[in-house]
Amino acid sequence: QWNLVCDNDWKGPLSTSLFFVGVLFGSFISGQLSDKFGRKNVLFATLAMQTGFSFIQVFSTSWEMFSVFFVLVGMGQISNYVAAFVLGTEILGKSIRVLFCTLGVCIFYAFGYMLLPLFAYFIRDWRMLLLALTLPGLLCVPLWWVIPESPRWLISQGRFQEAEDIIRKAAKTNGITAPDVILDPNELQDLNSQKQQTYTILDLMKTRNILTITIMSVILWMIISVGYFGLSLDTPNLHGDVYVNCFLSAVIEVPAYIISWLLLRNLPRRYSMAAALFLGGCVLLFIQLVPSHIRALSILLVMLGKFGITSAFSMVYVYTAELYPTVVRNMGVGASSMASRLGSILSPYFVYLGAYDRFLPYILMGSLTVLSGILTLFLPESYGMPLPDTIEQMLVVKGLEYRPASSSTRDSKEEEENPEIFKSTAF
Repeated sequence: QWNLVCDNDWKGPLSTSLFFVGVLFGSFISGQLSDKFGRKNVLFATLAMQTGFSFIQVFSTSWEMFSVFFVLVGMGQISNYVAAFVLGTEILGKSIRVLFCTLGVCIFYAFGYMLLPLFAYFIRDWRMLLLALTLPGLLCVPLWWVIPESPRWLISQGRFQEAEDIIRKAAKTNGITAPDVILDPNELQDLNSQKQQTYTILDLMKTRNILTITIMSVILWMIISVGYFGLSLDTPNLHGDVYVNCFLSAVIEVPAYIISWLLLRNLPRRYSMAAALFLGGCVLLFIQLVPSHIRALSILLVMLGKFGITSAFSMVYVYTAELYPTVVRNMGVGASSMASRLGSILSPYFVYLGAYDRFLPYILMGSLTVLSGILTLFLPESYGMPLPDTIEQMLVVKGLEYRPASSSTRDSKEEEENPEIFKSTAF
């Protein structure tokens, strides 16, 4: 199509890079839009954006037209993914939250991944394949009347009555009798009397603690993304049928998500993520020791490495969302996701290094993955802790002597000894 061969063969991989560029921009703006206009509004607006521009792509008349819309599709895709993830994180309870973030989101992503080689095998025309992958987006339209807005976000915006209505409706649906007073009127009066503060991306650097967490999250997400997409893009280089290898690469994600769910449900976040990263990194480093004639073992180790990195990828979403407070949670996850997209843009170049040395991509990805596992051990532990609502309520990085900038030492000490959890968010 469009003579993308010989002198124009560079346009093929560039199209994929442009998609990830769109994902990068979407990661940057989705958090701020969602924190300003609401999780639900941004979720469905960007879902419509992804579906609409993907449908227009089917009728592209040139490579340039296709690539421009591919950037817009990437922006919509990551924006609705992050918005949906944060919405589920804020509206669900502790146990269900972990189930949603692992099995609820990720395992259905794996099912879609498994269907991709199946669709591609039977639908060889790219226009019909793209149309078949686009139309299911219309099935999400009725969900507008089912999915509520995040009560946490409504409370942070001072829209207390709407939040209480949603909580009462949820209680009625679950057959639970809601108390007469859900949101304390005296507390609401105090909060209403205060000027609503507007938060920006700069608030992710407001204190030394949140800045340290942001930097560590950015590095962690970028390295995990390099490993995940690097191994995924390396699938065609494995021996055997490309469709079967792609299917196997998707299948291995299912047990990875199940294991990550079990780890998040029963064990501390830091140790669970570090163990998954150490497993994935060490296995990738071990590949260079496998004799060249034992190809099956090499493929097995690659899949095992992806198992570990995929598990970490699943857990890092939950972990990051729990570390950031409600007022900047979507921006925090969005900034981390933006770093992840930088990793996805770099990942094809890691795979390309295989042209110089067969084991070099695995050595680099394995080393970085092990280092990220060590970095994880310095993050604060959020397992069993309530979600923070303000920057001052955030957990402190290990080894960091943190002093809040907006209060006296005595007041901050009292807050640490008696942390205040708003009644308005305890649901």
